Amino acid sequence: MSKSINILDTDYIQWIKDLSSRYRRSQIKAAVKVNQEMLQFYWELGKDIVEKKAESRWGSGFMKNLSRDLKEVNPGATCFSETNLLYMKNFYLLYQPYITFTPQLGEQIAQQVMEQKENAITPQLVEQIQNDLFSVPWGHHRFIIDKFKEQPEKALFFVHQTVENGWSRDMLLNFMGTDLYERQGKALTNFQRTLPEETSDLARELTKDPYDFAFTGITGTYNERLLKDKLLGNITQFLVELGTGFGYLGKEYRLQVGEREQFVDLLFYNLNLSCYVVIEVKIGKFEFADIGQLGGYVVACNHILRKEGRDNPTIGLLICKEKDRVQAQYALESSSQPLAISEYELEKFYPEKVEGTIPTIEEIEAKLSERLEDRNGTV
Repeated sequence: MSKSINILDTDYIQWIKDLSSRYRRSQIKAAVKVNQEMLQFYWELGKDIVEKKAESRWGSGFMKNLSRDLKEVNPGATCFSETNLLYMKNFYLLYQPYITFTPQLGEQIAQQVMEQKENAITPQLVEQIQNDLFSVPWGHHRFIIDKFKEQPEKALFFVHQTVENGWSRDMLLNFMGTDLYERQGKALTNFQRTLPEETSDLARELTKDPYDFAFTGITGTYNERLLKDKLLGNITQFLVELGTGFGYLGKEYRLQVGEREQFVDLLFYNLNLSCYVVIEVKIGKFEFADIGQLGGYVVACNHILRKEGRDNPTIGLLICKEKDRVQAQYALESSSQPLAISEYELEKFYPEKVEGTIPTIEEIEAKLSERLEDRNGTV
């Protein structure tokens, strides 16, 4: 009988690690592939229901009958509840103007959308939308459909944010309960004039206005030091609010400028933009002098920290309690450095109140039964 021994050779141990890593990656790819195939099936089923005008053709009880018949023919399937079939139909209806599976039709759809909307939808963007839609788990899609069934642009925004940030369902629900769509990329900036064209849009999208600082828990009197301490005391939530790709480098970061020391309020590095980001926090109203100070810090970071060929130009972000938009715009026009100005809020962004009738016991039991059936079919 052969005896098993532990192989201590370093090449062998490294090989085992590599194999394990490759196996985990293959599992992830397989899960993503399964999810994509399932979502394409759901899309096609929803498309069939719409294009066949099935509900008007086969009567008001069509969904119930379709659910029963599909379960009968596919006894092992758990995704054919009446509720889930309705989600498939709404999935198709919500995104149909933005997506297709053939390049020729994709260009036609893009042209139609461009003619109807201010924001141009190119064939490349149509392809990105398609990739995003079929990369998000079905359970996430159901939440988004429930919230934005009549607002496809908002729905697509949260689909893309889910893919970009790897949000769990809880994270998605949290952000859908705020005004993130309205705040994202809304800061006043001069990025279009001061940054290369290929990075100015991306830089603008990393901003918000206002920033939600409710997580600090501040409700009474406070000063700038207390606010910054609270922000850094909740650094994880602060980074989530800032957005994707931010790494924290320091508070009151020391820069030796000539013979004097200068201290940056908060210094970050954004991996997506490959640049330093200087953040100044002011608890009062924006003043012209604030932009001069922020611009000076940005120039100092470029000279002292930025590595040519590795880092893009440093960006400055001023977050204040209040700003006059005209005054802020004039200040931005006066600077040659890429700067942005936003406000912050300490109040929570509460989700909209949902009102409706009280369901009956029978309706509750039917809904619970459907959810139990859907659970195994939800990725």
